[in-house]
Amino acid sequence: MEKIIQITAGRGPAECTWVVAQVLKKILDEAADQQIQATVLQREAGSENGTVESALVALKGKSIDAFVTSWTGTIQWIGKSSFRKFHKRKNWFIGVFEMDQLQMPKASEKDIHYQAMRSSGAGGQHVNKVSSAIRATHGPTGLSTVAMDSRSQHQNKKLATERLLEKIKGFEFEALKQQVSRQWENQLNVERGNPTRTFTGSDFKKQKVEKGYKSERQKLKQQLDYDRD
Repeated sequence: MEKIIQITAGRGPAECTWVVAQVLKKILDEAADQQIQATVLQREAGSENGTVESALVALKGKSIDAFVTSWTGTIQWIGKSSFRKFHKRKNWFIGVFEMDQLQMPKASEKDIHYQAMRSSGAGGQHVNKVSSAIRATHGPTGLSTVAMDSRSQHQNKKLATERLLEKIKGFEFEALKQQVSRQWENQLNVERGNPTRTFTGSDFKKQKVEKGYKSERQKLKQQLDYDRD
């Protein structure tokens, strides 16, 4: 199984691009620990040295569903800016999103079906009396083209194929544009609050929450003991 995630600073300042770089390192290290293959497909550098504006990471492995879920959402970093020493803000947010995989069919002539048809034209012409026109249809996409330029069926087949392959390239280009558009939307939609993970300090350590759960369990236990008494 394979999934693609995007780590993005959205419209955040340089501090957020530093957080993206740190989260990218964490994800790659954690993936290696869990024997998940992680490949950086794209990395857009930030304005400051060592920062990353956004990154696309492909993940392959048997247990990547839980891994991706554990990272998807808002990531919070609590710490002082290293770029603006007197800046008072201490909470910075970035986003991790799962991307839709772009399933593009390969433009292979093996997937093209041909249909002979009568050419259109003025009545009485020889071109009307034979099935010289060719319709070429690409099975995976349903795209089709027609060539009736020549009286030769073989030549029309060649022209229809060339036109269809160009049409498939245009289809792929439009799909890539939509993918880029979705990535841009992700960069805009980084939300604050309710973070999936929180890190603190310049050493970027994960904030521990187990103690909070432990005290909560202790309170519940005391309440149950009180109710029994």
